[in-house]
Amino acid sequence: MKKTHAETNGAGAIGVFDSGVGGLTVFREIARALPREPLLYLGDSARVPYGTKSPATIVRYSLEAARHLMDRGVKMMVVACNTATAAALPQLQALLPIPVIGVVEPGARAAVRQTSGVVGVIATEGTVRSKAYTHAIRLLDANIEVIESAAPLFVPLAEEGWANTHVAREVAEIYLEPLIDAGIDTLVLGCTHYPILRGTIEQVVGGAVHIVDSAETTAETVKAALGKSTGTSNPARRFLVTDAEERFRRIAGEFLEQEIEHLELVSLG
Repeated sequence: MKKTHAETNGAGAIGVFDSGVGGLTVFREIARALPREPLLYLGDSARVPYGTKSPATIVRYSLEAARHLMDRGVKMMVVACNTATAAALPQLQALLPIPVIGVVEPGARAAVRQTSGVVGVIATEGTVRSKAYTHAIRLLDANIEVIESAAPLFVPLAEEGWANTHVAREVAEIYLEPLIDAGIDTLVLGCTHYPILRGTIEQVVGGAVHIVDSAETTAETVKAALGKSTGTSNPARRFLVTDAEERFRRIAGEFLEQEIEHLELVSLG
């Protein structure tokens, strides 16, 4: 079947997918690292959050998102969701004929470089349950102590634009004080929503704790994997969502500090 223009307008782009707006942190850092590359973002906003879903459901959702991006002709795929990376990355890498990069391993490598021995990880319930960061970090250095803790309320706080409120500060104190008491020297933001709350998190943990932003480390990995950029001086930046497109437009516009011009509502599955 011949594809329409709408079905192919991601051709040659780097595809980035997440369960909602959190992956925009990764999108933003890739755009900064590779300003000449076209990017196509897919937010599965109809089924957010992934963090409370079963591993089998997360794999199914991830495969559906990947197939949609493949139909658009992307040349590389970034799984900009820690939960999806933990549950589905091996299957995606085995099934897809293009490079597929997740967010866990880059964050784990950065944590190992920075830590003196005790790493804290905050993430969704699904990511913590998978122990993905513990496994990735200990593959690199078996002597590092890893403490993973779920921080599920950070996701709605980020999505509602409440990142810098007293509510966010109080929630952060509840989540982070046990990790501080345990003596962490490095904290991995193990959900791509969490960099939106980075300022609040830094206020709570203090300057002695190194922050690892998985969005930044993933962008570095994407740049290294791509090699020489073949993009243009004015690359297309397109956005796809599965629900609530106007809400996405508003949040994305505020976060990326630019008007979202190319936004399309799509259906997966």
